[in-house]
This record gives sequence, structure tokens and C-alpha cells, in this order.
Amino acid sequence: MKKREMIYHRPISILVLIIIIFSIIATSYAIFSSQGPGTYEYKSIFGETINIYGKGLYQHDSAAMAIQAIAQDIVTLIVGVPLLFISIFLAWKGLFRGKLLLSGTLGYFLYTYASYSFLSMYNSMFLIYVMIMSASFFAFILSLMSFDILTVPLYFHDKLPVKFIGSILIAIACMFGFMWVGKIVPPLFSQTPPKGIDQYTTLVIQALDLGLVVPTGILAGVLLIKRKPFGYLLASIITIKELTLLTALSAMIILQRYNGIEVSPVELELILLLNIIIIYIMFLILKNVKEVSGTNRGQMSV
Repeated sequence: MKKREMIYHRPISILVLIIIIFSIIATSYAIFSSQGPGTYEYKSIFGETINIYGKGLYQHDSAAMAIQAIAQDIVTLIVGVPLLFISIFLAWKGLFRGKLLLSGTLGYFLYTYASYSFLSMYNSMFLIYVMIMSASFFAFILSLMSFDILTVPLYFHDKLPVKFIGSILIAIACMFGFMWVGKIVPPLFSQTPPKGIDQYTTLVIQALDLGLVVPTGILAGVLLIKRKPFGYLLASIITIKELTLLTALSAMIILQRYNGIEVSPVELELILLLNIIIIYIMFLILKNVKEVSGTNRGQMSV
């Protein structure tokens, strides 16, 4: 383990432990809490009649948003937390795959709890959301700093299909970008609120995606196609992050349909297809990682 990289081992480990403990608390309470009067109607500032969930942790959120949040919590608990355990364990062993998984998973937790902190109606988990968001942010930054960027390509086989993976990442990013722009722009001309804003003040998820996720996906794809060192790292991280988010999105749509909320079959099929594609992309990336000997290339560990 390089001396420069050893300094990140303890702080990342502490931050990951904080994320794991408080994510389990937040998700478990959200999934199993049921206090409250139940569903009721509320007239928003935009003049729309909204169905409020009325029970559990998300009792003040709209029914549609609460069900999506619960689906996200389930995925975080049964996929996100175990993946964080596995990735930090592999990173401790000095495996490059572990570091990639760890960075991507931390990106998922950062995105998820940033959206919870800024989007969800205020609830008793607010400070925990902020704590997880903060811990995820600093752990994510430290995990990126632990990489020697110039040596990252040495950990990948030359047969990695960079053009294919890069093109897919760009296509998925553009698809989400056009989808959100298509949701936002038409209401601007009709001077009506965009669908799904419900009783909330603004479109937080769309802001995060259009401002951060979509540009990152495009940049990762372009840099990977050009075989730039940062492209390998960024493409790996955004792939792992998109995998967890698409899995959560798939769970959201399925749970919405189960609860009688109208969801387009085309939308469901598209999300499931993208989920399968991104799983394959992650398989290709991890399959083409080679664990380079520390004596030859400078082993990189958290």
C-alpha cells in the first residue's frame, strides 16, 4: 500500500461505517413505520389536488413520492448496504475492483441522500439524511483521491470494449436528459406545473440529473472512448452508480403499479431494459479489470 494512499484508509472506513449504520436505521424505520391517519387529499400551491400518503415516515409526502421513496429504501437496504460492505472489504484487501465498487456505491448513497435531504417533506430522519449525505460526500471525495489517475488504465485489459461502453453511457445520459427536458419544457409554454411536482417546491431529481448525472455520463463516455485515464475511472463509477439507481427506479415503478398508481408500460419496459444493459456494462468493466501487483505497478488500496 502506498504511503500517500494509506492516509485515506481510516477516514474512509469510519465514514463508510457511519453510512452503513445510519442507512440501516433510516431505511428500516421508513419501511416499517405506519403511524398516521392514512391517505387524504391536499390542494397544492399550483391548484392541483394531491393524494398525500398520510402514514409512516413519509406521511406528509404525496402518495406517489412516498411509494417511490419506500421502494428506494428497500433497494438501499437489501442492495446498497450489502454492496457497501462487500466493496469496503474488497478495498481493504487491496483489490482494484473493490475500490471501483466502493467509489460507485458511495456515489449512489451521495445522490440518494442528497435527494432525500432536499426533496422529501421534513420528517424525523432529516438530520440522519444530512449526516449520510455529508459522510457519503467526503468518503466519495477521499475514495477518488486514493486513486493514482495516471495508472488507472494499467488495471484494465486492452480488450475492454471502450467504444461500445462509452457509446452506451453517452446514449443513456442523453436519453435521461431528453426525458427530463421533455417533462419540463412543454409546461413552460402552457404555463402549467410539470407533472409529478405535486406539492413540492421544485424538481430536485431533475436538477440533480440534468446538472450532474447527465453531464457526468456524457463526459465519462467521451473520455473512455478516447482512452483517457480519468475516463476509465469515471466510466466505472457512473456505471456502478447508474446500476444501483436503475435498480431502485425499477423497484419504484413496480411498487407504484402494485399500489394502483398509473405507470406507462413503455416506461417500465424501458427502465428494465436499461437496467439489464447497465448490468452487462458493469460485467464487462469488472471482467476486464486486472489486479496489478503492488511491486510492479504500485498497488492501490483504500
